[in-house]
Amino acid sequence: MAERRERAEFSGPRKGREERHAQPSPSGGPTGPPAPSGPRKGRGERRDKPPPDPHPHPNPNPPSARAPGSRRWGWPLPTPTGTPFTFGYAVVLLLTSLFTEYADPHLVSRVLQGSSTDVVHLAQAPVPVLIASALWIAGGISSVFAIAFLLVLTALERRIGGLRTAGVFLLGHVVATLATEIPVGLSVLAGHLPDSSLHRYDYGISFGVAASAGALAGLLTLWPRLLLLAVSAWLVGEGLVAFTDPLTNWGHLLALAVGVATWPWVRRTRDQVATPEAQLQDGAGDPTGAA
Repeated sequence: MAERRERAEFSGPRKGREERHAQPSPSGGPTGPPAPSGPRKGRGERRDKPPPDPHPHPNPNPPSARAPGSRRWGWPLPTPTGTPFTFGYAVVLLLTSLFTEYADPHLVSRVLQGSSTDVVHLAQAPVPVLIASALWIAGGISSVFAIAFLLVLTALERRIGGLRTAGVFLLGHVVATLATEIPVGLSVLAGHLPDSSLHRYDYGISFGVAASAGALAGLLTLWPRLLLLAVSAWLVGEGLVAFTDPLTNWGHLLALAVGVATWPWVRRTRDQVATPEAQLQDGAGDPTGAA
């Protein structure tokens, strides 16, 4: 009888895992585990989302970059933070121009004579006089070269930086000055010019501005480049035609050529310092541009 009773106890259906673990509800009925809130994702669905990259790459198209069709020129005048070299140089030129305008004429004449890059001064102290001669504007702050200084050097510094802009300016200033003054000294030695030619006034920023304009042209797209070169050549050619100061005018043409000769260098350095906006303005990568 005992054996038959044990068989009767185990002869009923086996309960599943959910029924065995079900707890009675307050109303007396069993309750199972909470139902899932949604359909369970398969193994393939769980792998759709890739793991986060521990080393994310920079966005190749930052929000600040604009399409080439929306090119826009920035502020054309120098600022203390954006173009510190041009801004500081412009302040110095403004002060020296005010000095020449309002100081005693005899004092101004002596200072300008001492700053002149004539043959005598170049033979005695070439480095100080080359620097001093670039601190004055021949014709005052209303001259064409004063306006060109602000526009050209500001645009150039934004593309290649202050130190490189100073290098281009100084290169054109020094080369054109020496190329125009050395023939004067040789002509005096040969007896073709009087001795007074050794002390002629020669100062100003025009050689440096011409070289900067030539360098800037190499960083622009085709039509702006041709326009800048045409305007520069017209300013230089006008003086040559008038034949008012042929040595200085030939110096302007030479300085412009020096700036054009720096195109390979300024193009290599442009990509190292230029912002994406400036590169779009210059047409970097454009087959019709400066590449």
